[in-house]
Amino acid sequence: MPARKKKMLQLAGSGDDGSTGLLGGGRARKDDPRIEAYGSIDEASSAVGLAKSLSPHQRVRSICDELQRGLYSVGAELATNPASGTSFAHTTQGSVERLDALIAELEASVTMPEGFILPGATPASGAMDLARAITRRAERRCVTLESANGLENQQVRRWLNRLSLLLFVLGRYEEALAGSTAPAAKTKLR
Repeated sequence: MPARKKKMLQLAGSGDDGSTGLLGGGRARKDDPRIEAYGSIDEASSAVGLAKSLSPHQRVRSICDELQRGLYSVGAELATNPASGTSFAHTTQGSVERLDALIAELEASVTMPEGFILPGATPASGAMDLARAITRRAERRCVTLESANGLENQQVRRWLNRLSLLLFVLGRYEEALAGSTAPAAKTKLR
């Protein structure tokens, strides 16, 4: 067996007890709110990667790449043991402002829907809407972590809130570039 595969198996085996390692040292249960939060971040990054791979548009792929790098940083911040005194990444007000700028840029070049939409007008926009839904879950997990005094940096929550909006706008931008529009949900609430 190649050495790399053996090492990966050894790493995976250390979690057989239901725990996982934290950056900076220490371990936490896999159902710990911190692990739930950064696990959702990892899922969102995968969905953004799927959207990136499905889009034929360079600008969309470039933005997706930037968002994945941001998700990687947020994930590293959340995966760091707060007791370690180590910092691998830190979400800042500037990070939030960067997402605000992207939202404004894209919104200026696309007509936004007036209500709910049915995701999936294009494969890439459907993947972005999936990423948005996962990001919203990650944000909820961060609120839970924050309530348990496990998240001091409120910029993480703010960044995720902006990211979910940006992913919605980016999905509509992708559709506009493709000459498509997501159909309105036209749901009647009772």
